[in-house]
Amino acid sequence: MSFKRLDPEDVTISAESIVAPAWSGQLTSLSTGNFVTQSSQASRDFYYNILQADPAIDVSATTQFAISYGNLYGSGSQPITAAVSGASPSSITYGQYRTLVSGDENTNFTFGTTVPNSIFVVSVSRSRYKEKLLPGSFNITLRSGSNVLHLTDNSKGNTVVSFLDSGRVYDIVSGSNGMPYTGLTTTGFTLASGSYGKFLPDIGTAIFNGRALTGSVVGGGLAMPINEKANISNNTNLDTFYEAIKQGNNFRLQSEETISSNYVFIRVRNSEYNYSTNPSIISGSGDLRFNVMINNPQSYITTVGMYNDNNDLLAVAKLSKPLIKDFTKETLIRIKLDY
Repeated sequence: MSFKRLDPEDVTISAESIVAPAWSGQLTSLSTGNFVTQSSQASRDFYYNILQADPAIDVSATTQFAISYGNLYGSGSQPITAAVSGASPSSITYGQYRTLVSGDENTNFTFGTTVPNSIFVVSVSRSRYKEKLLPGSFNITLRSGSNVLHLTDNSKGNTVVSFLDSGRVYDIVSGSNGMPYTGLTTTGFTLASGSYGKFLPDIGTAIFNGRALTGSVVGGGLAMPINEKANISNNTNLDTFYEAIKQGNNFRLQSEETISSNYVFIRVRNSEYNYSTNPSIISGSGDLRFNVMINNPQSYITTVGMYNDNNDLLAVAKLSKPLIKDFTKETLIRIKLDY
């Protein structure tokens, strides 16, 4: 075995962004037949898991995202216990996402100057978005009756990126592929100071402004009916939001991850590594067993091992085929380490 110390210029670092479809089966868009709820789910009072296929028909069906409904005062769902006022699935959901997004249990969701009582949440499955979601790829269509909204994040029309405790945050606006539509009517529900919600790509979540979705169509809203009364079925508003997504029939999204790579260049000069280090090449008397190795030695490089200063083996690189080496040849081996 022969050792050679690497020089600083022999190692370089590269980072590459990998973009992929967010949904199973390499689907960029979920549409007809792809929005299936899991009826056997025990936690349906709090959220619905949405699958890309019916698990009774397709064994590959897996959760793509979940939807949930939250209310600042715990309305829109039934109390969990009469002993604790306001304790309901909707209040727990609101508090959970308030803390996750803002890192503060006392900071209510604010969209511009609007503080709605109700929010709707789309939370993408962790295995689907990997490291983060790709800004500009968020496109969802919501339909309520004959009213339709095409929504996206405003990442491409926003030159300044805002941050919350959960990472980057963009407004959800009427538009497509990260660009808002122009010339929107803002009478009634003031979109200029509101927005339809917040897109949080670093935690794979979108928070929708309930007041925007229930707002009048003239004001740019969806006129989606939301029941904010107390003591109603926990599934009432979840069913309404699920139908709006299902009838919209279009949810496009891509994931993004950064792959960092170490490139290590092993430079083998013509005078190096020409002799075998296998002890069997030496006879018991200390002579070379093969005279050809005296005047015209040849060796074959098959493996590169990387060690630290304590001679601990850290990584092994196997060549696809042996490389012949003699005094007339020099070799450059490039090793890529992804992490």
